[in-house]
Amino acid sequence: MIQADKEKYRDILDSSVEYLEQHGYENIKADTEGYETPKSYAKKGSDISVTPDIVATKEGRKHYFDISLKSEKPKLLKSKWLFLNTLTALKSHRFRLITTRGHFKFTNDMLEDINLHDKKLIKI
Repeated sequence: MIQADKEKYRDILDSSVEYLEQHGYENIKADTEGYETPKSYAKKGSDISVTPDIVATKEGRKHYFDISLKSEKPKLLKSKWLFLNTLTALKSHRFRLITTRGHFKFTNDMLEDINLHDKKLIKI
């Protein structure tokens, strides 16, 4: 989810963190109250920074999660997903998308546009 939507969808972020805790993820870092904020990555030459919504570990492997919700700025969301996918591939981590009812089609269309259609979604 992009920074502009964080406040609007705070409840979905909190339920996603709960879901991950119930499924054995540890050392959870999330951009919400009560959790440490994940590391941000700044784009060189601009003021854009990319912060994954949730970072957690499970069985010794780091997982990056981004929450996929309908957005006013799909281009920014696509570039964030491509960056996180590339970053996780380089470091042998995992990148997953979390989505909710009403946002499946939007998410699948976006993944198709950027050729990440092989990504499995976590549906909450």
